[in-house]
Amino acid sequence: MRFRRTRSAPPGVTPPPPVLCRWDLDKTYLRSDFDTLRSLLRTAFEKAEDKVDVPGVAELIRAVKAAAERRGRPLAVHFISASPPQIGAAIRKKLTLDGVPYDGIVFKDQLSHIRHGRLRNLREHVGFKLAELLRGRLEAPPDARELLFGDDWESDSLIYSLYADIVAGRLGGERLVRVLRRIRVDASLVDAILALAGRAVVGDFVARIFINLERRSPPGVFRLFGARVVPTFNYFQTAAVLAADGYLDADGTARVGRALLDKAGYTPRRLENSLDDLVRREHLTPAAAEGLAAPLRAAGVLPASARPSRWGRALRVLGGLRRRGQSSARTARTEPAPLDYDAILDRLPARGTASAG
Repeated sequence: MRFRRTRSAPPGVTPPPPVLCRWDLDKTYLRSDFDTLRSLLRTAFEKAEDKVDVPGVAELIRAVKAAAERRGRPLAVHFISASPPQIGAAIRKKLTLDGVPYDGIVFKDQLSHIRHGRLRNLREHVGFKLAELLRGRLEAPPDARELLFGDDWESDSLIYSLYADIVAGRLGGERLVRVLRRIRVDASLVDAILALAGRAVVGDFVARIFINLERRSPPGVFRLFGARVVPTFNYFQTAAVLAADGYLDADGTARVGRALLDKAGYTPRRLENSLDDLVRREHLTPAAAEGLAAPLRAAGVLPASARPSRWGRALRVLGGLRRRGQSSARTARTEPAPLDYDAILDRLPARGTASAG
C-alpha cells in the first residue's frame, strides 16, 4: 500500500499520522448497476466515457488529497469494488478522466462466480470486502487513520463497522464468528477473516464512516451504528463533516459545493439546507456550521445573507446540553461503545445480509 511522500514536518513538530481513505466504487463513486446478471454484463462492457460519477465525489477526493499535501500529511486513496476485474481498464481510465488521484483498486471476480455456478456469491459482499479491508490494513502504516466511504446498497455501514470493531479489538473470536455466520459469509472467508484479524495491529484507527444515501434510505436507520457512521445525502455534506474534523479546509468544501451547483442542479439555498440538516442530525455542531458558513457565503456557495435559522432556538438549547455533557461526549467519540450487532441484523431487511446498506 503506497503512501506518497509529502514535505517533512518542521523540526520539533510531531508529524500527523497518515490517512488511508477507502472508497467503495459502485454507488459511492460511480452510479453502477449490477443487481441482475444482465446489468452486471452491461456494466462489464461499458466504456469509461459512459460511466457516470456521483456529483461532487471527484472534487471531494481531490480536495482531501490536496489538503493533506499542504499539511505534510501522507494520504492514500484506495477503492474496493464488487464489480468484476474485467472492467478495470475502463475504471482506471474513468478515474484518469476525472483527475482523481488513487493508489490502488481491488475488484471482486464476479464472472468467475458465474462460470462456477456460485450465483449466491454475486450478491454476498460482506466477506469479500471485510477480508480486503483487513488485507489493506496489514499493508498500511501501523498508525494510519482511516476514513471509509460507502453507500446504502451493499451493507457498507455493517461491513465498515465490523472492520472498525475488529481492528479496535472490540470484536473477535466466537462473537465475530457468530456474527459472520448469521450474515451467511462463506466458511472459507470466515477462516480467512479470522486469520487476518489475528495479524492486524489493534487500535481505534477508523475515524469516520460516510454512507452516501444513493437509495435515499432514512438516516434514522443508521443510528444503531453510532456517531462514527455519518449518512449523507450529498458530498457537500460529507465535505462539511470532513472540514469540521480537520481533513479538509473551507476552500475544498467550497469546491465540492460548487460542483453540485454547476453539475447537479443544486442552489445555494439547497446547500444551506444540507448544512442545516447536518446540524439537526447532530453530525455537525452549530459552531462548526457557522465557522464554515462565512467563507462559503463569500465563495458564493451559500446564499450571501443568512436567513433566520429555523433551528435557532433548538440549536441554542442543544448547544447548552452539549456544553454540559462535553466531557462525556468527548469520551464517547474517542472510545466508541461496542455495537449491538444482533440488534443491527434484526433491523436490516431480508436482503441486508447480502447487499443492503
